[in-house]
Amino acid sequence: MKKLTFYLAIFLLSATQSVASDLNYLYKVTFVRAAPGRLLEFIDLYKQKIAAHVESGDESPFWLRHSQGDHWDLMIIVPIKNYPEYYQASRIEKRNKINASLSFIEKSKQMVSWQEDLFVYGADLSEVKNAFSTGSYFHVEVFQAIPGKHAELFKQREMENVYLKILNRPQNLIFVRDQGAGWDLFTLGFYRDIKHFAESADIPADQEDAAAKKAGFEAANRIGTYLRTLINRHQDTLAGAVN
Repeated sequence: MKKLTFYLAIFLLSATQSVASDLNYLYKVTFVRAAPGRLLEFIDLYKQKIAAHVESGDESPFWLRHSQGDHWDLMIIVPIKNYPEYYQASRIEKRNKINASLSFIEKSKQMVSWQEDLFVYGADLSEVKNAFSTGSYFHVEVFQAIPGKHAELFKQREMENVYLKILNRPQNLIFVRDQGAGWDLFTLGFYRDIKHFAESADIPADQEDAAAKKAGFEAANRIGTYLRTLINRHQDTLAGAVN
């Protein structure tokens, strides 16, 4: 058992060091589709779980509720920081006690029809907290890269942020897969509401083209077509905050 724990620690440390230095904070992301008629019940149960975790010293997660797009109901983003700290024996024991006190696992099996987990690296927690303080409406884009195109996909997302910045539009946070579900990268955009999200429709085409070229694209109407050369799958979701 000790040997297994040792090798696990080595693996986790090496995984932590495999990401670009500007994306060095680890998050666990869970997509949840509730069983028919059980979504509000699950939200109430998860609120109890959050309160208990925060009381025991864990960070409060960020969570989004689907409005339109993908098939999940909730996206839950749990700040972990890194594997060694999050998976300390004492912290695992605390989380197990919380789950047991709420019968969380047993109840979830009755309330959840599908879920998938993804570990990703993203910006520092302070930056993510600040982004969530600026908006309560979100645009989520998840991507699966074509083999060999992972770095170019990441660069494309950075270019799109430059494009958005030039147009004075909210930029996206970028999260990159470490392990878990099959998505390689996702971006998260933050808006006040759906009207704020839709304001891009009022930007003149010549301004969009100029911004796209400054960001490195051929033109504004080539941003999407270029992206399509880099990905196998791509799903969009508009979501609101969970109150």
